[in-house]
Amino acid sequence: MSSDPRFHGAVKRLKQIPKVYMVLSSKGGVGKSIVSTLLSYYSSLKNTPTGLLDLDFTNPSTHIILGFRPEELSYREEKGLEPFKIGKLSYFSIISFTKDNPLVLKGEEARNVMREVLSIVNWVGVQKLFIDTPPGLSDEQLEAIYNLKGLVKPIVVSTPHKLSIQSVSRLVRILRDAGVSEIILVENMGSGELKTFADSEGLKYAGYIPFVENIEECIGSISKLENCRIREYFEAILTKI
Repeated sequence: MSSDPRFHGAVKRLKQIPKVYMVLSSKGGVGKSIVSTLLSYYSSLKNTPTGLLDLDFTNPSTHIILGFRPEELSYREEKGLEPFKIGKLSYFSIISFTKDNPLVLKGEEARNVMREVLSIVNWVGVQKLFIDTPPGLSDEQLEAIYNLKGLVKPIVVSTPHKLSIQSVSRLVRILRDAGVSEIILVENMGSGELKTFADSEGLKYAGYIPFVENIEECIGSISKLENCRIREYFEAILTKI
């Protein structure tokens, strides 16, 4: 483990959560943020105290999916930062501090912000935590995977597109080299085509979310998300992870 004391703080906080998932995608455009946001939100609607942490500092979008403006999000200090509460959902995004201004972080800067966030957010009472990450696999994500191995399960999001599948294969090899044994695959904008691929790669196939043309009608409103017709697919995935 890193000698940085913030990682020890992160481990201490995450150990209190029974299930922690890091949602990854090997390329952009596969719907990773929608998957992480809706898995966490629909989990909270099942009366399970659930957390959503947006670690995409450059292009955060989970607040847009949930329908909140940056100025509406606030955090209270109580043995760390307490997440913003949306019913049973505990939510944290750096967007409340950056106010939608561009935040370009590279190298050590990005790693420092990630370590700080992981160590200061207090997820007390949360039973499931979903961590949304930037597309690809940056140095800071790799560092988190190495240092939080055994505490965090990766959920890889892919579409059935050939380029996405090839990219996922490379990502899986990187995760295996990092010593990750269980990797969960969620198929987005598909109909179950990736089940065979998951079996061949030794991945845990959690299910698929179909392509929905009018998904934009659900995004940006809690009440609309609650009644969105794709909710059943996310709830089915939640039973498998």
